[in-house]
Amino acid sequence: MYDALAVICGYLLGSIPFALMIARLFGIKDIRSVGSGNIGATNAWRAAGPAAGILVSVGDIGKGVLAVLIASLMPDSALGMANLKLIAGIAAVIGHVFPIFLLFRGGKGVNTALGVMITILPIETLIALAGFILVVAASRYISLGSVMAAIIFFAAVLVSYLFELHRIPIFYLLISGLLMLLILITHRSNIGRLLSGKENKFSAHSQKSGEEANHA
Repeated sequence: MYDALAVICGYLLGSIPFALMIARLFGIKDIRSVGSGNIGATNAWRAAGPAAGILVSVGDIGKGVLAVLIASLMPDSALGMANLKLIAGIAAVIGHVFPIFLLFRGGKGVNTALGVMITILPIETLIALAGFILVVAASRYISLGSVMAAIIFFAAVLVSYLFELHRIPIFYLLISGLLMLLILITHRSNIGRLLSGKENKFSAHSQKSGEEANHA
């Protein structure tokens, strides 16, 4: 019962469309009709400005953190507390990608996954975050940084598991691999544009300056 409650809470938290709500506060009636149409921080940044993008990032990351924290407060778990926290966190990521409040058409899950993993596997997540920052700084492609961060995260978890750098359940390794695949799948259109040279580079300027968003 407690396991189901934690997972449901995680999914519903993940389904909260912060980009849609915050963009409206900044004068964008429906962010899905602007830029890339994506429910994510980058599209919010491009469409409504940096402040909106930062607020959406905080909200989306917070969904992942809160899902894990709620699971940790459950008095009992048939799955085991460590497993329950991860499953509830992944439910939040799935909620972001397939939100019930938006007819299952959501964002790409990167920030929510970041919130989950920084709470559960902080070392490996910080390594992936460093990789993201370096890739984006060098290329100015947020989509490329997100894809590379997902790959780096899985690689870091794999190394930690194989060399027993600290205790990582094999279930965590399997889920990190599935999470990497989910990020790759949600970024498949971005990957196609990267390969064809048509992906737009990130700029600190919003869409109001004339640049469209291709990633969120």
